[in-house]
Amino acid sequence: MLTPESRERDFPSLSGMAYLNTAAEGIPPRTVLDALAQYGRDKLLGMDGRALHEAQRNALRALAAQAYGLLAEEIGICSCSSEAFNLAALALQLREGDEVVVNDLEFPAGATPWLSPACPASVQVWRSREGALRTADLIPLLNGRTRLVVASLVSFYNGFRLPVAEVIDAVRRHSPAMVALDVTQALGRIPLKLQGVDWIVSSTHKWILGSHGGGLVGVPRERSAPWTAPAGGWFQLEDAFGAERFGRTRIKPGAASYGVGMPSYPAVYAVRAALEYILGIGVEAIDAQARPLVEHCDTELRRMGLDMLTPPGPAAGILAFRHPDAARIDASLHRAGVHVMHHAGRLRVSLHGYNTTEDVERLLRGLREAV
Repeated sequence: MLTPESRERDFPSLSGMAYLNTAAEGIPPRTVLDALAQYGRDKLLGMDGRALHEAQRNALRALAAQAYGLLAEEIGICSCSSEAFNLAALALQLREGDEVVVNDLEFPAGATPWLSPACPASVQVWRSREGALRTADLIPLLNGRTRLVVASLVSFYNGFRLPVAEVIDAVRRHSPAMVALDVTQALGRIPLKLQGVDWIVSSTHKWILGSHGGGLVGVPRERSAPWTAPAGGWFQLEDAFGAERFGRTRIKPGAASYGVGMPSYPAVYAVRAALEYILGIGVEAIDAQARPLVEHCDTELRRMGLDMLTPPGPAAGILAFRHPDAARIDASLHRAGVHVMHHAGRLRVSLHGYNTTEDVERLLRGLREAV
């Protein structure tokens, strides 16, 4: 990423293996480990370290805003995307008769808060066809009762890439609903165009190559009111220790309401360094490097006659296929130093800017032998 020299310098652990599983866990560059060490040094200062911690948090908000196309004050930081979705469910205060649309390519974090018995709204499932979510199939699910449509920009399951502008246009024309978008499998890998999205979230340990313990929430200022999470805490309050603290609370609006308690500052340091690294290289440059590898890999997998789960279309970073002997294939690949994801008969390959042509050829050789 993006030369042999910078790859060897920044990602020494990749030497000798073809790591094709960033969709599960990204490999952090050295600068992320340096940032974690800096957190340790700053923590040794006790309370005097608090100002340094906050400077890192503010820097992270500015970088996330740059990535999302928002302002820094429109960015909130919580512990993970699951926490963010649950706080969003509190914010919307759904009622009986309201409807939420989820889809069958969605990660559990984006679907389960609305399926909980505590949620009074009913759920409509947008079903995929041949691995793709078609906007024509969404439209019949939209009506005057639809409050929310939840989707991922890139599906964790098969790499399907959502046509965001087309979906937003359909939602606006056929319902009063808002659109919540999970960009976990896209942020840091493909350029983002998020105009018109009402609520954005990403985890931090995958394509942006940060650590666990972070969730980056984006709420445009004009959407602050409906997305303000009414959770208890202190960090998200306007005046947590004022004279009226036992009489009433005033929650910071919008994105700021998602950081209910003390931030996970180790994650803040790590994710700040990771996003700085990714944006310093440029997501467009990363995509230009990785996209031809994805397209070549996709072509060769289809040529093998595998049962592809990834539909034809614009490439993101993920390719997936099904095989009845997937566990044996995965074990064979792993012995050959090729790391992919295996789950319930599904094999998933994910390619980032630190992957090379040799990584792909090593995968293909191993698959031909194993299959």
